[in-house]
Amino acid sequence: MTSQTDRMGRTPNSDQIRRAPKVLLHDHLDGGLRPGTVVDLARAPGYTELPDTDPDKLALWFREAADSGSLERYLETFSHTVGVMQTREALVRVAAECAEDLAEDGVVYAEVRYAPEQHLEGGLTLEEVVEAVNEGFREGERIARENGHRIRVGALLTAMRHAARALEIAELANRYRDLGVVGFDIAGAEAGYPPTRHLDAFEYLKRENNHFTIHAGEAFGLPSIWQALQWCGADRLGHGVRIIDDIEVAEDGSVKLGRLASYVRDKRIPLELCPSSNLQTGAASSYAEHPIGLLRRLHFRATVNTDNRLMSHTSMSREFEHLVDAFGYTLDDMQWFSVNAMKSAFIPFDERLAMINDVIKPGYAELKSEWLFQQTASTRGSGALEG
Repeated sequence: MTSQTDRMGRTPNSDQIRRAPKVLLHDHLDGGLRPGTVVDLARAPGYTELPDTDPDKLALWFREAADSGSLERYLETFSHTVGVMQTREALVRVAAECAEDLAEDGVVYAEVRYAPEQHLEGGLTLEEVVEAVNEGFREGERIARENGHRIRVGALLTAMRHAARALEIAELANRYRDLGVVGFDIAGAEAGYPPTRHLDAFEYLKRENNHFTIHAGEAFGLPSIWQALQWCGADRLGHGVRIIDDIEVAEDGSVKLGRLASYVRDKRIPLELCPSSNLQTGAASSYAEHPIGLLRRLHFRATVNTDNRLMSHTSMSREFEHLVDAFGYTLDDMQWFSVNAMKSAFIPFDERLAMINDVIKPGYAELKSEWLFQQTASTRGSGALEG
């Protein structure tokens, strides 16, 4: 950790947070649409009426529904986003805009997940869904380059844990491996739908030496984390925030880790933490009380993520702004989280290393030098005025 002097000296402002090279591992494609795009795509024949056709008002509706505490209202938000993503053209557009928006926000590497099985109502095949999304990501990367931004986007194919298509989606992810798809995930309600229902998919992926993450430890707690790791063999934990339940903090500040928490830390298992989303689901009462503060201090492999940018009205920059305000994080802390995430990405080691050494570390070094120059100039200006 940095000293108090260094911490005060390197606290980034909003512009520096936006320009800092960031890495995103947990972002849902159907949770990050632009409100205006939802309105445009909903004009397709046969689509049910939106809650509002004014983009600003619709954005507010998504935010309020997600904040309502009502599972029914929260799920309704996805019925609208998934509902307008049923054609090839819509999927290409949404994926391209996703890459553009992330790049504009300073994200240099992202893994964006979606469930192909949810985009078949317009007659597309699973393969056509994957190819459309991959095309959109490549288009978004191209447009980002033209606008002076650098980003690489990999897709994670998600199977819904309440359905019975996990093996089929895992096989799909393996077929499109090295063609834009970097791994596999399962998502959906944890309670009543343990990951062990899909052991055949995870065993298949392990035989194929492929990567997968599992939504666990968001709502259901420690048992889902244990199952994801010890029964299924997950490489990462989607959320994993409830690992805090296995950590005791005494009144004197001393900390004791339980066996599972120790295992997660010792094995450097990445936690795909999503602070704003976790507040909406009740995993924390405020940013200041979010477990990420303690997990950072204890050197877990913690990463910062957005989950659903539309529903949480967030971005990677907003997530870091909240953490800077809550914990006084510096550019050094932001770099630590970003390097953690890049180390945990599902691309080859040499490519991860190149991103860290050629993009992330130089990016933060430039921002730190910029801050030092500003402070030096400010000090000299103050001295001249005093004189």
